[in-house]
Amino acid sequence: MITILGAGGAIGVGLAKHLAASNQPFRLVGRKPHGKPGATEIVAADLTDLDQTIRAVAGSSVVYLLAGLKYDHKVWQEEWPRVMGNTIEACKRADAKLVFFDNVYMYGRVTGPMTEETPFNPCSLKGEIRAKVATSLIAQWKSGALSGLIARSADFYGPSADNSVANIFVFKPLSKRKKPSCLVNDSVPHSLTFTPDAARGLVELSGRPSAWNQTWHLPTAPNPPSGKE
Repeated sequence: MITILGAGGAIGVGLAKHLAASNQPFRLVGRKPHGKPGATEIVAADLTDLDQTIRAVAGSSVVYLLAGLKYDHKVWQEEWPRVMGNTIEACKRADAKLVFFDNVYMYGRVTGPMTEETPFNPCSLKGEIRAKVATSLIAQWKSGALSGLIARSADFYGPSADNSVANIFVFKPLSKRKKPSCLVNDSVPHSLTFTPDAARGLVELSGRPSAWNQTWHLPTAPNPPSGKE
């Protein structure tokens, strides 16, 4: 059984489509999960609760952690370490592999391209929290306690990504014939990840034995556009 924790987001929706197309049994988990075509099971669970997380993961071979929390540093500080800790424990008990869908906050300000070898140098509290959470998972696979991988995405856009920066500040305003805007210097190149590419990337990585126990960056365009472009 493949389990998607945080199945209601844009990446979860795309991942479910891939799994359904390949006729793989999968379980959707969320606080208030909705059914998707091809889903074998639908489970309601709060990942901040260990017992609920253990029940949600039981019987899994691969677990995708795609959960999103309220965009508030206090919520992140309190809940992200708990969510990761509970998921790691649940995967250990189920003998399941863990795929963590991550962002790039932990890198901080970087000159030049970000790569999988870019050191953690967070410049915000949210970045510090993401560095802590990622480090806790990396420590587990380095110790041999479980098999895992981290797949990192740039800011994403695309189907079902209603709350993404690109959708909110660019595509929605343009669709209403309004002026788009940019959160940062609009002359700076900025990588973006298309949500279907991210979902496909997760499937590709988890299906390759050589990909486990490593960090990977999900696809972006080789020559990223500037905010103005």
